[in-house]
Amino acid sequence: MLNLPTHPIKPMVQITGLRKDYGAVVALHDTDLTVPAGEFLTLLGPSGSGKTTLLNLIAGMASPSHGDIVINGRNVTDLPAERRGIGMVFQNYALMPHMTVFENIAFPLQIRKVSKAEIKRRVAEVLEIIHLPHVANRKPKELSGGQQQRISIARCIIYKPDLILMDEPLGALDKKLREQMQLEIRRIHSELGITMLYVTHDQEEALNMSDRIMLMNAGRVEQLGTPHELYFEPKTQFAADFIGASTLIDATIVEAGEPALLSLPGGESCRVFLHDQASAGIVGKLLLRPEALRLIQDGRYPPGHNVVQGRVASTLVTGGTSKHFVTLDSGATVAVQELTSQETGRLQVGLRVAVSWPEKAARFLRQ
Repeated sequence: MLNLPTHPIKPMVQITGLRKDYGAVVALHDTDLTVPAGEFLTLLGPSGSGKTTLLNLIAGMASPSHGDIVINGRNVTDLPAERRGIGMVFQNYALMPHMTVFENIAFPLQIRKVSKAEIKRRVAEVLEIIHLPHVANRKPKELSGGQQQRISIARCIIYKPDLILMDEPLGALDKKLREQMQLEIRRIHSELGITMLYVTHDQEEALNMSDRIMLMNAGRVEQLGTPHELYFEPKTQFAADFIGASTLIDATIVEAGEPALLSLPGGESCRVFLHDQASAGIVGKLLLRPEALRLIQDGRYPPGHNVVQGRVASTLVTGGTSKHFVTLDSGATVAVQELTSQETGRLQVGLRVAVSWPEKAARFLRQ
């Protein structure tokens, strides 16, 4: 068997010490980032976190206070947007209403002086990629929101940019259409292998679509990793609270070890794996995810599980799944998610229950 040499994937985007100040306000603190070619990276965070500022700096729509931006091996820090080899997809589609779909998609090639025959071939090609070959002669107003967004993507990919930036592209769509377009964008990304940077404040969207997520907070990178890492291995309380549904309960390490013993409010305790060096006395939060919790009414507690006591406060049925909100004896409220069944409606408010979870399913986050 041959031992073939392995080569690291070439970076498409390399950012070093990038910062943006607006007077005394720091919109983006010094940031380093490497995006491998072909990756789908999502910039996620609340309003004011710095994600759109970073995207605008990469696009060339804003100038950094200092730092460098390298795209496909070229330092583009001081280049205008049109010379960076970047495609942009916006929330408002930015289609020209007086043009047909064909003309909208062809426009970037026309300004690049591509021949008419080549334009015709490439427009037909991208219309096939987005599964809309039959709308070439329609005007944008004759299309649905999802179709218009696909045309916007087609217009972007037709000139084969090195990098595509998407700024909240699905924000104007309803929930069902957003989910359909998430799958469509991921399919296009997989087929073409273009590097994509995607901005959103919707954590479910980020979890569904991304190879990696860069979670931002107050102009800084809070955590960078795969969707699995951010959901199951958050590094901070902000990351745990922002990504996915969660309950954070005050906790203190009583005994270090694997698992460690934590004390909880109301005199209860639990065991959790810490995954790092810690000692007794450290204060923090216990992270519990709704899908990891189980309700117990018969007193049969599974081995290797933590158990706390409380009463059902309310139940929310959302179709195939239901959430039960349980007020613990300590006063904290936890959400327990389970599949909806005929038994769901029998959990009356005030019913005494126990809540259990495996020792490995929770996480302790330092203060």
